[in-house]
Amino acid sequence: MNNCSNIYLVGLMGAGKTTIGRQLARRLGWQFHDSDHEIVERTGVSIPTIFEIEGEEGFRRREAQTISELTSGSGSVVATGGGVVLNPENRVRLHNTGWVVYLNVPPAILFERTRHDRNRPLLRVPDPLGKLEELHALRDPLYREAAHLVVEGSHLIASGVVQYLLREFHHQCQT
Repeated sequence: MNNCSNIYLVGLMGAGKTTIGRQLARRLGWQFHDSDHEIVERTGVSIPTIFEIEGEEGFRRREAQTISELTSGSGSVVATGGGVVLNPENRVRLHNTGWVVYLNVPPAILFERTRHDRNRPLLRVPDPLGKLEELHALRDPLYREAAHLVVEGSHLIASGVVQYLLREFHHQCQT
């Protein structure tokens, strides 16, 4: 049996973690947190600004601290930042303190969802689709390592994913 006191959604940027997480939390009567939004709230500046001032390494330190705090309670659905799995301690912490769902969406779909979003510092490159493909290749095994459930999909409707996750959660966590 998994530790099901929290639900963590992992996946690349644009996978739907925040949208699905909000709906899932509402259906369960739990709190919802988005780790990237928490970091912005705490620092008072945007993620691109943190990247600009502190670099990715500084952002990842802040992210690890935020994840540590968000995973210490119970009754929360947490949408994590896409790079949370780069830190081995985050992967272990997420896996051991909650039910981890990996939303695996193909890079081409992610590109369509994120191409006009200026709040994605890692996509501020000449070839954002190529960058998404590179990130997917690097992070997919890490997401899978942390996950208790992998949801494969491209054109999934959020409400359908929420229904599926509720069924799986009750099946895997309430038995």
